[in-house]
Amino acid sequence: MVKHVVCFKLNEGESFEEAKKVLLSMDGNVPMLRGIEVGIDELRSARSYDVMLTVLLDDMNALAEYQKDPYHVSVVKKHMHAVTKTSISMDYTL
Repeated sequence: MVKHVVCFKLNEGESFEEAKKVLLSMDGNVPMLRGIEVGIDELRSARSYDVMLTVLLDDMNALAEYQKDPYHVSVVKKHMHAVTKTSISMDYTL
């Protein structure tokens, strides 16, 4: 299994809840997902990111397919790129 983690720092004034809703909309719309979790930062320190996405996939091939999935690209990435100031990611095998 592969875990894909992305942390987003949103643009000033963007809704954390809306970002969470859009990210969670992948559940049932992106077939290679084996699990999804979205969290909103509660500490809100200067070094905090605002929203975190974690998805679970079968393997690195599934991760590559996920990156090209039509729903992920046209709905989720499109929205997140519009509302995000910066992001970081990490992918690792469990």
